[in-house]
Amino acid sequence: MNGQPDIRMYDAIIREVTAGIYEAYPELMDKYGEAGKRKCIEDNEHHCRYLETSLALRDDKVFTDYALWLNNLLQKRGMSADHVIDNFERIAAAVQGRMPDEKQTRIARLLQSAIRLLREEP
Repeated sequence: MNGQPDIRMYDAIIREVTAGIYEAYPELMDKYGEAGKRKCIEDNEHHCRYLETSLALRDDKVFTDYALWLNNLLQKRGMSADHVIDNFERIAAAVQGRMPDEKQTRIARLLQSAIRLLREEP
């Protein structure tokens, strides 16, 4: 392995989240096509890697710093925090019932901490 967390356990979650985003925002397919959908999958893989790293290190700041960095990057590309928040909320919902309770709780806490920070960002 290349030092990155194994996120295969998130494959179904990532597929569900991506499908949900494209179902809720069908204009994304018109605007970005299949390449955009693949990018959405890659982005969610990054989100999950940061979640796993934060959990492994028992350091919430790893994920919340990532969320703030990501939001800043996306805002420079014309997106809003609402896009990231929506994505994180979808991950939190998709994780339910797919992992042990303690892990679900920790992931939900991390995502909610990041969402709270993003809502506070100017």
